[in-house]
Amino acid sequence: MLQQFTVSNFRAFREVQILNLAASNYDKTLPGNCIERELPGLKNARWLKGIALYGPNAGGKSTLIDALKAFSQMVTQSAKATDPKDAIQEIQPFALMTDKPAEPTGFGIVFVSDGVRYEYRVAAMRERIWHESLRAFPNAKEQLWFSRDWQPERQAYEWTPEKPVGYRRDSKMVEFTLPNVLFLSKAISLGDTQLEPVFRWFKNGLVFKDLSTRTPEIDTEFTAEQFEKATPLAPRILELLRHADLGVANVRVSEGRYESPWTELFKTWKIKTQSRDLGKTPQSGLAEAHHDKSPEDMYKWVFKMPLRVELAHHSRSNVPVPLPWETESAGTHRLFALAGPWLDLLEKGHTVCIDELDTSMHPLMVMALLRLLFNDETNPKGAQVIFTTHNPLLLDSSLIRRDQVWFADKDDHGEAHLYPMTDFAPRKGESLVRGYLAGRYGAVPFIPEGLLGSFHSPASEKEGGSDER
Repeated sequence: MLQQFTVSNFRAFREVQILNLAASNYDKTLPGNCIERELPGLKNARWLKGIALYGPNAGGKSTLIDALKAFSQMVTQSAKATDPKDAIQEIQPFALMTDKPAEPTGFGIVFVSDGVRYEYRVAAMRERIWHESLRAFPNAKEQLWFSRDWQPERQAYEWTPEKPVGYRRDSKMVEFTLPNVLFLSKAISLGDTQLEPVFRWFKNGLVFKDLSTRTPEIDTEFTAEQFEKATPLAPRILELLRHADLGVANVRVSEGRYESPWTELFKTWKIKTQSRDLGKTPQSGLAEAHHDKSPEDMYKWVFKMPLRVELAHHSRSNVPVPLPWETESAGTHRLFALAGPWLDLLEKGHTVCIDELDTSMHPLMVMALLRLLFNDETNPKGAQVIFTTHNPLLLDSSLIRRDQVWFADKDDHGEAHLYPMTDFAPRKGESLVRGYLAGRYGAVPFIPEGLLGSFHSPASEKEGGSDER
């Protein structure tokens, strides 16, 4: 369960921005939208099952999800670095502050894994980690498991505390941790089982799904595999699709996979062990386009094509008729792609970040999906979703609480800021849809003179005349 995320100096965010998933104790509406969980040191605390993030184009909504994803990738991939001179790719600082010296990018997160609350912080520049610390709360008292701070004057790290409570820090693991590698990741790679719940939460409990137009290829693989393998999730997905008013009666997934134009070439090509051999083969065009892949990776890439999916539809004769996948609508494609992961997250209690949840889908369909999330019967393990959207119709007081609505918007200097709707204290009964569209909460495009600026229409020219003779 995610409780709070903090980011600074990352892409559009320069100052510290905080996303807090604590539910307001003053708001008694929609109790099903909250997670009630007893945690040591926290009394009467509730946490939100979902956050809807609104804002104009380029306002910083996707940046927030990208920041959380970059932090997650640092944790899961950091230990793979073997060269201390390699840049930390996930660090992407704010680029519009040219009059100030470079500062570290900061990430901070508070979450619950295996019933224990943790707080993990990282500050880094592209060449090294400047700060890393982990705190655990197995009981009401905080335990600082480790803190690592770069000391420029000594050109060394200072590690504290000397004797941590609740954690045994191995000096050998400290010694093997490179300056551009997170200790959390390195310790896990060296067999530290104490940090396993923390690492596993980042690796398995935090999931990302991009439904925006930035990803033209819809990933249907997970949903399709449930039908191919006849998993217990497949009947539930089919039930969801049948109730979604798409006319779907059944799902058929073929055993074979789609073939690419290169499949036959690979069938007759003996895979080489050196990537330079690709240039000597007939498929040199493919090699040039994917020069960064090894022969083995290219082989897997060609043959791991999406499963062939056909949706059978109701017909007049009451005999379901399968239609080619290419003839289905974009909304059907996206709902099919989302159905499997959505039901999976409800089953496992994951925290999922989705960019543009409502792309190509009707608002009522999105509302129905969210109601599954906000229902304790269909979401018994407290799954959470953080999603970006432009759709004001989701600001329905019967669907979403006011503390679940957040905004991202940029100022005149190109800096993005994150803030909750509760900052505006909307009146009880106030139309949030009308208030948002009217710009009461900000985070909407400001286009007072139209997209082409101030100009004379043909009608105004006729009325005012012309200087030309």
